[in-house]
Amino acid sequence: MYRLIKPVFFRFDPEKVHHFVTDKLKWFNDYFPLGKTILRSSFDVHIKGLEREVFGIKFRNPVGLAAGFDKNGEYVEVLSNLGFGFIEVGTVTPLPQPGNDKPRMFRLTDNDALINRMGFNNKGVDILAERLRLLRENDADIVIGGNIGKNKNTPNEDAVSDYIKCFDRLFDVVDYFVVNVSSPNTPGLRELQEKGPLTAILNALQQRNGKNGITRPVLLKIAPDLTNEQLDDIIDIVKETGIAGVIATNTTIDRSKLSGTDKSTAEMGGLSGKPLTQRSTEVIRYLSDKSGRAFPIIGVGGIHSPEDAKEKLAAGASLIQLYTGFIYEGPELVKRICKALV
Repeated sequence: MYRLIKPVFFRFDPEKVHHFVTDKLKWFNDYFPLGKTILRSSFDVHIKGLEREVFGIKFRNPVGLAAGFDKNGEYVEVLSNLGFGFIEVGTVTPLPQPGNDKPRMFRLTDNDALINRMGFNNKGVDILAERLRLLRENDADIVIGGNIGKNKNTPNEDAVSDYIKCFDRLFDVVDYFVVNVSSPNTPGLRELQEKGPLTAILNALQQRNGKNGITRPVLLKIAPDLTNEQLDDIIDIVKETGIAGVIATNTTIDRSKLSGTDKSTAEMGGLSGKPLTQRSTEVIRYLSDKSGRAFPIIGVGGIHSPEDAKEKLAAGASLIQLYTGFIYEGPELVKRICKALV
């Protein structure tokens, strides 16, 4: 079905199509008679052998949706009904911000890839927190991660306060947190991946974690462009700060794996999709082997098939996430992966 519709979708601007499709799916889920039942019966998979417990959270299956798809928590329920075992919302910032100028998302169809320079466009943490609060009142079974960042205009020396604001506001409505310091689309953000500033951010969050007897797992999302020496620093930081794990990886600024005649290869921004498959797996394997599997890893980057998913898990990932593969392969990909893992 999706293979028939995709060529039509791909004739239009990626960002406009994204909002069109997600809005229509939400309407179908919320208002069409038996809409939820139809989606669940078509895409959802409930098999006991798929259940995982990672950093103290039970996941009904190990296939999640990566951050960036649902920045404002508007589509959590319908996306869950498409079979995802967990949904990561955001990246969210303390204050609303429009993001970078449009166009800011580009398809590279010869490479099954995307380039985006969205720039943390979102409606702000207060809107997200209230939306998730209402969702929790109606359905507490969806595992939700909160991906948090800093506002573009916040200088790096004040970044800690932005992460704390998002952490405090979302604490009661998400199951885990992801600290995003690896997006290439906010000027200077990746400088926060250096050992000093990154340790300061994570320690500040960990000091606030568990104050009321409840702790939330805190994960760090890293770039695929780090050197082995920088990855060694990441391992040390995870152990020193006591955070729960790592998400590997974000998008890349490397263009060396691109081929074909795509017109958008020179566009600025983060590259995702198949050109990232190998490198993200290499990072997962390095972190897992070098640390002695000391912490869980969520593997993301270029998963377009069940074989790609199995490769990430074999490399050391405990869970996986989709984004670009979901766009290119359609919602059937989640079910195909789950069945293959059984």
